[in-house]
Amino acid sequence: MSLDVPPQQDPLLLRRLLRAKDCIDAASHEAWPVERLAAVSGVSEAHFARCFKQAFGAPPHRYLLTRRIERATALLRDTALSITEIAFETGWGSLGTFGRTFRDITGESPGETRARGPTPGHVAGQVPPCFLSAANRPDLRTAVSEKRRQEADAINPGIATEDKEMP
Repeated sequence: MSLDVPPQQDPLLLRRLLRAKDCIDAASHEAWPVERLAAVSGVSEAHFARCFKQAFGAPPHRYLLTRRIERATALLRDTALSITEIAFETGWGSLGTFGRTFRDITGESPGETRARGPTPGHVAGQVPPCFLSAANRPDLRTAVSEKRRQEADAINPGIATEDKEMP
């Protein structure tokens, strides 16, 4: 019986990776290219990207997208900020990219999320905020571009990507 258990990582390396993850969590609205995260961790870029995915289950960029979408969802639910303000406040460079990525990840547009209104509340103090955050975290096990390709294949099952004619 084989279990898919990742090999143990060096505790000092994990501490360095956590430092980078904490930076993303604290300032997900900022640009966090792998070069910057690797510098925070004190390791090479390739080693950082490989070890981050192994330690946290998602590549650094995908983890950053998850955090941005979580924050945007909370702002859509709990504030009266415009969708444009929320897009720029959560680190997106354009409203179009924000809207497309938000829909790809959550399955609905930012406007639809806002129209749903606040999530039915819980009694404060009964559920720790970290559990609520984890329960509402978007599922990004599949890259956004891969999700788009799968959706396109579902819509046009007879057309393979290689068979499409280029103008």
